[in-house]
Amino acid sequence: MARMSRVPREQLTFPAQKRLRRKSEFDAAHARGRRFGNGFFAVTVISNDKSGPRLGLAVALRVTRTAVERNRIRRVIRESFRIHQHTLPAVDIVVSARAKALGASAQTLRGSLAALWRQVSERCVLSPSS
Repeated sequence: MARMSRVPREQLTFPAQKRLRRKSEFDAAHARGRRFGNGFFAVTVISNDKSGPRLGLAVALRVTRTAVERNRIRRVIRESFRIHQHTLPAVDIVVSARAKALGASAQTLRGSLAALWRQVSERCVLSPSS
């Protein structure tokens, strides 16, 4: 959490401009985006012409049957993105939860997401056309 002290608190928000909301945005990412993943999450990334990264969530009903668990996973993803958004390039990111995320602690999920954010930063800066 030391990262939060370097960024002013008012910049750690998650406004509507930072979200993928239309089906066409999700479809474009899935059709032409680069894929990264680990045991807990799959991430699809495509560059955008916006001023920064945007996040879309895909936590499927088949991953967990209860809304409580799906919402818990979504909260962890949003929190992690909110904290790391200033280290990410201008890309659209769709995060999909995998079944293994269901039983994992929030700390484990945050660590997994931090590793994926690093991958996105390293690989998408080197090849912005992705």
